[in-house]
Formats: sequence, C-alpha cells, structure tokens
Amino acid sequence: MSLTVVGIGGSIRSDSTSERALRIALAGAEEAGARTSLITGGELVLPFYDPAVPDRTEAARHLVETLRGADGVVLVSPGYHGTVSGLVKNALDYVEDLRSEDRPYLDGRAVGCVATAQGWQAAVTTLTALRSIVHALRGWPTPLGVALNSNEVKIGPEGDASDEQVVRNLRTIGRQVVEFALAQRGEKAHNDA
Repeated sequence: MSLTVVGIGGSIRSDSTSERALRIALAGAEEAGARTSLITGGELVLPFYDPAVPDRTEAARHLVETLRGADGVVLVSPGYHGTVSGLVKNALDYVEDLRSEDRPYLDGRAVGCVATAQGWQAAVTTLTALRSIVHALRGWPTPLGVALNSNEVKIGPEGDASDEQVVRNLRTIGRQVVEFALAQRGEKAHNDA
C-alpha cells in the first residue's frame, strides 16, 4: 500500500496535549497500514511566511517537502483565543509553496482535524477554523473531527486518556485519512486506465 500520512501540529511546548492527541491520531493511521511522520513543536518554529522570500530555511523546506509527498495529513492545533495558534497557521501558510504543483496545495488529500483548548468554545471554534483552512487549501476534511476540552479530558504521555471515547475518535480520524487516500488512489488508477 505504501501510503504516507504526515501529522502537523502541537505547540512549542514538547509533549503538549495537542501533540499527544496528534500521536494518537497517527497511531490510527498506522493501524490502517500507513507510514507516518510528525512535524511538531520546535520544528514548527518558522520565519513568518513571505511569498516574496525565495530562500526557505531548512525547517521550512522540510515541511513543504514532507507535505508534497504526503497522501494524507492530520492537523492538530491548540485553540488560542478562539482560533488556530499562530504557530500552526504560519506552518499552513507554507502550503502556498505547493501552488504550482501537479497536486497544488492539499488537493485531493484527506486531512484529519483536531483542536484542543481549555474550554468547549475555543475547541469548537478552532476545529471550525481548521476545517475552513483545509477547504481553502483544496483538502478534504475527514467526516470526523475532534474538539477536545483539555479541562475535561486528560491525555497521558503513553496515549491513554481519561475518556476512552476520545482515544477511539482520534484513532478513527487517522483511519479515515488512510481510507480516503486509498479511495483516491483507486479512483486515480481507474481514471488513468
């Protein structure tokens, strides 16, 4: 099968709730047979995206190259003041570097979206913002998205959570990304035949 799913997100703080949620979602993609990679924390500390600056840092080139080769994506953002963190949003702005590709932006890729926040309002509005960004980048948000209120659900460092349904939902997102990528691959093969 040889599908690749890249996980992007988290916060600058290593092993944050959002990074733990991302790892659980990627475990679901791995269970479905995909290879996964992770770009989180310090790897997301990038210069502000500027399309007029042709020279990218090594970290920015790595992000864009990883997305270029991805069959699917999982995005996780903490909710900062009711929306996507600046760290995650800036990383997503670099997707603009894929605008001239055969598959521009996130075209034809499933994207699982997860938002974490210390309250329902910020978690839900952040999830909505992520899904809107994915649409703008021509991606396909998975049917299931997760808004996680970290005041009510705790995720441990080993991927265990105080609410097992949250773990199941996060894994489902990873599986849905893989299932869609497989369907896309089959459709493309059918159309090319």
